Amino acid sequence: MTTSKDYYEILGVRRDASPEEIRKAYRRLARKYHPDLNPGDKAAEERFKVVQEAYDVLSDAKKRKMYDTYGFYSESGFPGAGQPGAGPQQGFGFGGFDFSDSFGAEGGFGSSFSDLFSQFFGSRRASHRRAPEKGTDLEYSLAIDFWQAIRGTQVRLNISRLDTCQACRGTGEAGVGAGVCPQCNGSGNVTQLVGAMRFSLTCPRCGGTGRAARACPACGGDGRVTVNETVDVRIPPGASTGSRLRVAGKGNAGTMGAPAGDLYITVKVEDHPLFRREGDDIYIKVPVAVWEAGLGARIEVPTVDGRALLKIPQGTQNGQKFRLREKGVFNSRKNTRGDQIVEIEVQTPDIRDERVRELLRELSKHDARDPRAELWTKV
Repeated sequence: MTTSKDYYEILGVRRDASPEEIRKAYRRLARKYHPDLNPGDKAAEERFKVVQEAYDVLSDAKKRKMYDTYGFYSESGFPGAGQPGAGPQQGFGFGGFDFSDSFGAEGGFGSSFSDLFSQFFGSRRASHRRAPEKGTDLEYSLAIDFWQAIRGTQVRLNISRLDTCQACRGTGEAGVGAGVCPQCNGSGNVTQLVGAMRFSLTCPRCGGTGRAARACPACGGDGRVTVNETVDVRIPPGASTGSRLRVAGKGNAGTMGAPAGDLYITVKVEDHPLFRREGDDIYIKVPVAVWEAGLGARIEVPTVDGRALLKIPQGTQNGQKFRLREKGVFNSRKNTRGDQIVEIEVQTPDIRDERVRELLRELSKHDARDPRAELWTKV
């Protein structure tokens, strides 16, 4: 292909314009004339092709040199191609320009622009064999009871994950039956015509190897297969709802030999009918008799370690709280232990005996204070 078009005039730049000036001019015109921005406008479409042609030549140092010297650019190379000292044969393409930011946030056409060119070229990355990718992580939730969380435990989980296919060792290929790629006939390249332009691309079927391998029948070419696996998981003492445990390498296998992801287990602890947990502290309500609260007493209270003695002083009030140091939950991460908070619930006697009634009447005569008197001072 030869041309006498003035590429500098088409792009609106000086003949000594720098590569960056040429690039900026091309981007400006491409935004203006791109077919996605001018649907149905054939004139804009033709103008875009001319702009693209000009940029392809002026953005390539060798092509620009030939154009500046001879006034045109030829696909067959410089005059005298094939003779000693002649330049290499050049194809006509897009000069390696990165279109990723040409129609991005400013124009809002990044997706359609990319889609248009992917029809012609495919993705350069897609035309090669896929790159190794680390396996994805897996998430499981695990419900345990109160005592398993307090004391720690070991559980056995049955998980489903992607593992490396043993038949093909993760390559995705059968290993036998490979032959000449039928798409490129063994050359590793294919030719794509777009209007008057011709492109030489890496063969998308064989990735440029020229050989077409048969997909592994065990994994369908993915290199991984789904397996059910048993995993032993240790729950440390003090685990709480929301605790997240990591088991390294037990996520999905990576591709093409890349490392596997991890397994993450989120713990949910069931409630206990007596103990209530807040952080590393344990809360419990303990009933006491009127005379125990009034006279004081030593009482036994349940803890996560068993029974413990608690001394309550005389005159203890309903709802009063006492602390048992280091009788709470052991925190294996901090290597510390919480406390147990005991809340007193004073219970009134069961008035079914006349003798009890007489004793209460006697008590009222000796303690005639009005327990609500202080309330009225605050009204």
